[in-house]
Amino acid sequence: MSQSEAKAKASAGPSTGQQERRRHRVYVTKNTEYHFRDGFCVAVRNRRTGEFLQGHLALRRRIHGGLRFYMNGAMVPNPGEPQAGEALFFATGGRDLVTSPLERVERPAKDLVRAYPGSEDDADDNDDVWGSLGDSMPGEDDLFA
Repeated sequence: MSQSEAKAKASAGPSTGQQERRRHRVYVTKNTEYHFRDGFCVAVRNRRTGEFLQGHLALRRRIHGGLRFYMNGAMVPNPGEPQAGEALFFATGGRDLVTSPLERVERPAKDLVRAYPGSEDDADDNDDVWGSLGDSMPGEDDLFA
């Protein structure tokens, strides 16, 4: 495969069945934005104030899927990528977290990625998934103590 073919394949994205290459994603609920890098929550932001929430339970966790709630009380899990209308589901050995339903899923602007607490200057850096976030945020043990 030539270099140009490899680049085209890498940038094709999920609509053509190819692996997604972008690292950042934002799940937006009515009141909160959940910011993810490489599948881990790296920032949570209050939509009304625009402030990042330093002690949120979602930080440093992976999504385990989505949950869709129906008017009759039924709940259907989605172990795949959460969609609009589904709640995010974070499972842990201790306290699980379920968000309010998603309004949309989007890509953050580079300037917003740079504004993440503890973020490096380069929004596309390929360093450690956490960068310096791991040093500035409480661990799970601290949250449940």
